[in-house]
Amino acid sequence: MLRISAFRLLGRTGASRLSLLADFNLRHYSSDPLGVRDDTRDARAYFTTPIFYVNAAPHIGHLYSALLADALCRHHRLRVPSAAATRFSTGTDEHGLKIQQAAAAAGLAPSELCDRVSAQFQQLFREADISSTDFIRTTEARHRMAVQHFWGVLKARGLLYKGLYEGWYCASDECFLPEAKVTRQPGPSGDLCPVSLESGHPVSWTKEENYIFRLSQFREPLQRWLRGDPQAITPEPFHHAVLQWLEEELPDLSVSRRSSHLHWGIPVPGDDSQTIYVWLDALVNYLTVIGYPNPEFKSWWPTTSHIIGKDILKFHAIYWPALLLGAGMSPPHRIYVHSHWTVCGQKMSKSLGNVVDPRTCLDRYTVDGFRYFLLRQGVPNWDCDYYGEKVVKLLDSELAFALGGLLNRCTANRINPSGTYPAFCTTCFPSEPGLVGPTGRAQAEDYALVSAVATLPKQVADHYDNFQIYKALEAVSSCVRQTNGFVQRHAPWKLNWESPVDAPWLGTVLHVALECLRVFGTLLQPVTPSLADKLLSRLGVSATERGLGELHFLPRFYGHPCPFEGRRLGPETGVLFPRLDQSRAWLESYTNAF
Repeated sequence: MLRISAFRLLGRTGASRLSLLADFNLRHYSSDPLGVRDDTRDARAYFTTPIFYVNAAPHIGHLYSALLADALCRHHRLRVPSAAATRFSTGTDEHGLKIQQAAAAAGLAPSELCDRVSAQFQQLFREADISSTDFIRTTEARHRMAVQHFWGVLKARGLLYKGLYEGWYCASDECFLPEAKVTRQPGPSGDLCPVSLESGHPVSWTKEENYIFRLSQFREPLQRWLRGDPQAITPEPFHHAVLQWLEEELPDLSVSRRSSHLHWGIPVPGDDSQTIYVWLDALVNYLTVIGYPNPEFKSWWPTTSHIIGKDILKFHAIYWPALLLGAGMSPPHRIYVHSHWTVCGQKMSKSLGNVVDPRTCLDRYTVDGFRYFLLRQGVPNWDCDYYGEKVVKLLDSELAFALGGLLNRCTANRINPSGTYPAFCTTCFPSEPGLVGPTGRAQAEDYALVSAVATLPKQVADHYDNFQIYKALEAVSSCVRQTNGFVQRHAPWKLNWESPVDAPWLGTVLHVALECLRVFGTLLQPVTPSLADKLLSRLGVSATERGLGELHFLPRFYGHPCPFEGRRLGPETGVLFPRLDQSRAWLESYTNAF
């Protein structure tokens, strides 16, 4: 048995062999991951949220993670409509010392606490319209089998050994810490107490016999992986941070706890005196969902994109890829990292009483409204702030007035009495500004609008690929403003359908505006699915015409037939989005903006 103190290990053997093995796995799976051809990889996509710890009720940070993954998944479905091409998992992490302690404090058995809080997450995600294909709980039998099989693979490859760990452990973060990551802060009594340098949570000195994973052998393979794929971790500052961590010593990792201390978990196969470390247990959930260890998982794993909060970056970007390489698999295809939400400039905290209940927000601002706010305002690179007035102002401005007002204007019986997609007149709006003749009324700004909306789907797709959903929504909102400006500029309510001079141009203005709305509705489906459905239904766009493959903007402008021209609009669907601020002052300030 080896002795380990604060992860400084003695008696390491086989270092060069293990490093070569990890390097082979990395190179092999980078060139042809798990033997899957590129066309299969491009069609399929597997998105995951973290599995959420059940020691407390869900908050808006949990919902934000789920919404980011949901939007990425829904956008991929617009690209590849086949339901079999996309998987999306979320769930709850239900083992560990923190759960054991929280259950005891609540006077519950751990399983009772897990059932109660996991149900809260499931209910929240149903109400928030999260379109996951699997909700996994780590207490399920399928997961226990996957974890124990994964453990067996690591052991068979010589990557686990027993050692005596002596050092710091943070129960709140469920992680071991070297001395350099521990500081002292005044406790409730005023005495200095040891805490985690990163999280500020209390730590305690631990001395026990554990199984150890040879993490130190994977430092160079991890560096090669990240340097060889600059987009492996996005946004870039987090990619850079992980590479900086890897410049430091990477000590071996304790991957079990004494069962007498931690009984609420998965036992080490063949050694009931040890419980598998909660993070190893939790991370394997991503494999469990796709059928590991059955062969079917191999066609999905190379397409994996993890969406995580920055507080768990080290576990997902160092420990998890190293464990995967050790088990003969590739690191995740992508790790998308987001920052946190504050409330009125302060970190959410039970002690401050400022934890925001996401279900209350869904009720107050509507499901689509709160989805839109979090994804429109959330910037992955840095922490974002929540306060109620900000939500109301954004939603009223961009959804109720700009988008909803535009739809109402273009479908109102007074302006569009036939209730159809009017005809587009090519002489009124020729494809090139220089061709505008005596009957032409299009202006330079109108051509700028057509150009902006024509390039919008590609622009939005690029932002999704770069994990910048907020920029995708900024781009859509900008085009909505341009379209409102177009309608305001040409004032169709001042034109007369009975006039042979006005009618062609009136129809053209409405046709262009409706085409713009069709693009906006299609592109908003990943973020505001119900609102987008209402908008597209009002335009008479069928379910089979809502994918990105069918999104051909303003074909008549480019000399092609338009399948919507002359088609009746759909039935009246009511207000697209309800105005949240009912004050007259806000309505007047918005109206004056036009």
